[in-house]
Amino acid sequence: MDPRITIRDETSADIDRITEVTVAAFETLEFADLTEHHIILALREADALTLSLVAELDGCVIGHIAFSPVTVSDGAPNWFGLGPVSVLPEHHGRGIGAALIREGLSRLRSQNAAGCCLVGHPGYYGRFGFESVRELRVEGVSPDVFFALSFDGFMPQGSVSFHEAFRATGDG
Repeated sequence: MDPRITIRDETSADIDRITEVTVAAFETLEFADLTEHHIILALREADALTLSLVAELDGCVIGHIAFSPVTVSDGAPNWFGLGPVSVLPEHHGRGIGAALIREGLSRLRSQNAAGCCLVGHPGYYGRFGFESVRELRVEGVSPDVFFALSFDGFMPQGSVSFHEAFRATGDG
């Protein structure tokens, strides 16, 4: 990764740029429904952004990642959801998304999180330790695209519910 890129906490001055980056990152993806920026705004409004990091190059935000709490039906505490993660298309393939993920996971671990889960591309998240696990599921989501990573060696069992902000569409 370019040594000029820094990963840092978002500030209020970054909010509009995070929206721009998120829209640009998802608008060309065939699986995206273009609600990702609305999800981030709704998480922020609900004070449910546990961790919101940006990647910055030469003073300009070029990437973003969000982490928010999830609920596991067996009552397992301190689990979080990763996503959305966004990098401007012209910066893809440079390790920026990976750096955001690694830094975010490191910070969650330092906050005594128990684990993290996500819905994402099967070929990408395994390198960070995420696995498809039969013990956990998200209603309406194929197990092929749902992944979890336990930080403490314990894998909860049951259904995972992401924050209600993940239903945000921007329609009201």
